Amino acid sequence: MDVISSALAWLNDPLNWTGPNGVLALTREHITISAVAVLLATVVALPVGVWLGHRGRGGVLTVVLANTSRALPTFALLTIFASTGLFGATATTLAVAIFAAPPILTNAYVGMRDVDADVRDAARGVGMSGLRSLFSVELPLALPLIAAGLRTAAVQVVATVPLAALVGGASLGTIIVSGLALQRYGQVVAGAVLVAALCLLVEGALAWAQRALTPVPMRPPRRRAHGVPASDLP
Repeated sequence: MDVISSALAWLNDPLNWTGPNGVLALTREHITISAVAVLLATVVALPVGVWLGHRGRGGVLTVVLANTSRALPTFALLTIFASTGLFGATATTLAVAIFAAPPILTNAYVGMRDVDADVRDAARGVGMSGLRSLFSVELPLALPLIAAGLRTAAVQVVATVPLAALVGGASLGTIIVSGLALQRYGQVVAGAVLVAALCLLVEGALAWAQRALTPVPMRPPRRRAHGVPASDLP
């Protein structure tokens, strides 16, 4: 209980929220690193997954790339980068971008492959070229699953970016690492709570965005009281 009380006291201290090492500044750094990492992973992995899924080839390559990327621990990558003289936000961004790529790549590929073959044939039947069918028909149908991959990657990145504090980078992990160094365990808990809250916020925002991007006929029905689907209500 003393640790919890200390954590609450730390969170309620206005001095911990302002300044270059305050919660607000560290949160901005945390979000910036996360956003750049997800963007970098998306630029690399999304086109590859979409194109391979559209062509209907490269399933084995997709699995190999995804599994290989997952097999690289982010902390190990940070250690490798640090040994080559790469520290701070740059090292963290590259490491978590590699960590974010597998779900984006896999979901893009699976989303494209899950498009009904009859829909593809219908698009070709009305005279659409391969590229027009890709952008006008296949991508919109695959978008919900692609968005799910981006959502998974983003939440994983936000949860992993605290490791930046181990290589001289600024993030909410700085609060945790400095608390451990000073044996201020209430501060450690406070930092963990802030990271968890940011993950939940990102998850909620992206869940809303994923539903908004899903075509209405493909959306799961909303449920109201007593578990009755909204579509079944008068």
